[in-house]
Amino acid sequence: MSETAEIIEALTERRELLSTLGYRVRIDLKDAGSILIDATEPDVSVVEADQDAEADTVIKLSADNMRKLLDGTLNAMWAYTLGQLRIEGSQGVALKLSSLLGEK
Repeated sequence: MSETAEIIEALTERRELLSTLGYRVRIDLKDAGSILIDATEPDVSVVEADQDAEADTVIKLSADNMRKLLDGTLNAMWAYTLGQLRIEGSQGVALKLSSLLGEK
């Protein structure tokens, strides 16, 4: 299974939590493609996407750091502060996503 597919699967397992997000977020994995989380509808979709897919917020980080965020070994605020995570668009949406991913 590819890195992107593993991350999509981990995010899909959290669809119920992500349903409260209410936005489209694209996660650009520097070394493994892009993932689009569309939480604008009740049925949240998490799919592989092009890097130009429209989103309210774009989060850029490595696949390794994304896995660390998902398993709780990397704090999103620290990653942002250290330049391991970049945000384009609403930082509030990115913070909301981060808090949702921290829930299990």
